[in-house]
This record gives sequence, structure tokens and C-alpha cells, in this order.
Amino acid sequence: MRLVISLGIVFLFFSCNNSNNPDVSKISINISTQRFEKEFFAIDSNQFQQQFSQVLTHYPTFGPNFLSTILNADPKWSADTTKEYVNGFIGSYRKIYDTAEKIFSDFSDYENEIKKGLQYLKYYFPNYHTPQQIITYIGPLDGYGDILTDDAFVIGLQHHLGAKASFYNSSWLHETYPDYITKRFEPNTISVNCMSNLVLDMYPEKKDDATLATQMIEKGKRLFLLSKLLPDAAPHLLIGYTDAQLKDCYKHEANIWELFIQNDLLQTIDNNLIKNYIGESPKTQELGEESPGNIGAFVGWQIVKKYMGKNATVSLIELMTTNPETILEKAKYKP
Repeated sequence: MRLVISLGIVFLFFSCNNSNNPDVSKISINISTQRFEKEFFAIDSNQFQQQFSQVLTHYPTFGPNFLSTILNADPKWSADTTKEYVNGFIGSYRKIYDTAEKIFSDFSDYENEIKKGLQYLKYYFPNYHTPQQIITYIGPLDGYGDILTDDAFVIGLQHHLGAKASFYNSSWLHETYPDYITKRFEPNTISVNCMSNLVLDMYPEKKDDATLATQMIEKGKRLFLLSKLLPDAAPHLLIGYTDAQLKDCYKHEANIWELFIQNDLLQTIDNNLIKNYIGESPKTQELGEESPGNIGAFVGWQIVKKYMGKNATVSLIELMTTNPETILEKAKYKP
């Protein structure tokens, strides 16, 4: 079973439609949304056993996984212990559920965004098996977020209540999700998280003591692919930056590249160095307090865009299997 998890990394808003996008309107996508949290939080504690069993019956795959993996309930517990535990969660998360109900009373816009992303995916990757279900749920704030399973997008609404939601202010939550992550817990992260999970499912990241340059370009490939699956998304939102951060990155793109060149970083395999430039972090130390983290992915993305600009006939499938060193060499990136 595939299990890919996204934890609320990027915002999604839409810019003007790009007329160069392929027409995918006639590509058929069958997908439907099931609101697990509605049935789960409707359970009457006085009729717990009967109603809880009905919910699990309605969700024969997700229900048991929600109980054991997301809620961390022990399958060996007695029925009374499970009842007490589940009712305790429902009671303590009632306000979060009520908040989610107000924000997501109508989920159709999010379903349509996901469907459009799947149409683009089918256009570029016709043989890929796409999920046919969207399942929304509410789980622990410090637990899983958005998940890709074999047959469904599973969306944790507790990570999409808006960056200013008071639920995200607690210090215990920031032990798991620092504030630079919870600031991205917006409703409109849903579609990007879903498509990001699909990209990672198709092309899992493999470090294997790879050089920094290789890891940068591999991340750049995935960002480039994500931009093709969500062509109407503003670029800064795909990588999880603010608009100002991305503008500053482009403004100082030559200086950022010089950071890697002057310090001879591209061919390093020292993970203690690599971690400073790849992956989630609040900032890039050398670039100042206002700089974003994951600056290596930004550079890798620009290198891939440069390469694809010079090799327009290269398909996305071909791009994703091209050696990163080949991309670096042929891109001749020099901002």
C-alpha cells in the first residue's frame, strides 16, 4: 500500500490562466468526496457501539486505519476503553470540528481543484492510476495531515483552518510543527498537498549520499512537475514561500547561486552541510533572517526551468528520468 503524507507545506491561490496550458477539459476523471469527520463527530455517546460500528462499516479501509494509526488506539483495548478514548477525542476536538464545518461546509471547490490537477496528470501520465476518492477527516493537531493511500486522497482538515487560528498557537504543537509550518495551515493548501503527494508517489526522493547539486535538481524536477499539474497556481506558493520571499530570491538569484559556487558546495555529500540548504527550515542562515529555507530547491527549480527552456521537446516523463548532472551541464545556468 502506498502511503504518502503531506503536512501542510504550501499555499494555493490562483493566478490568471495560462493560454499555453493543454486543454484537459475532455479528460474524464471520476472522483467523489466522503466527509468522514461529519459521521464521526455525529456519534452519540449513548449509542456509541452501534453508531461507531456503522461508521467503520461505511469506511472499511480508512476507518480502522484512522482508529489505530491516526488516533493511536490500541486494537487490543476493550470495547469500553476504546469507547472512552474515542469519546474523549470527540469532546476535546469539538471546537476544531465546528470551525472546520464553517470553513468546509461546501467542499466542492476543493474537489474541483483536485479533479483539474488529476486531468493534467492524466494528460502527461496517462498510465498512472489516480485515486477515485477524497476522504476528509479531523485528527490530532500534532499528528498526520494529508495522506495519499492506494485509492484515496485523505485530507486532515485540522491542518487547514487558517494560519491565524488560535488552535495553532500552543507551544506543544510547535514542538511538532514550528510556526513557520503552521503559518501554512491554510484552507487553500489542499490541492497542492494532494498533487505533491502524487508527485512523490510517482517519483520518491532517493538521497543515497547524493551530492547537493543532485538533490537540488531532483527537488527542482518535482517542483517543475508540480507546476505543470497545477499550472494556475502562483509559483511562490508551489515551493511554500511568501510572494515577497520568492521575489527577493529572484532579485538576488545571482547572489544565491554565488553562495553555492564560492563555497564549492555543489558536489558536497556532507549531510551536515546539505541540510542547511535542502528541506524545511525557517531561513537560510547566510541569506538573513527574512530569507526562506529550502533555498537549494529554489535553485534546483531554476536550473530545471533553464534546461527545459532549451529542450522543449523533452517530455515530463523524460525529464524525471534524466540524470541531474546532465541537466546541470546542459542548462548552463548562470543567473
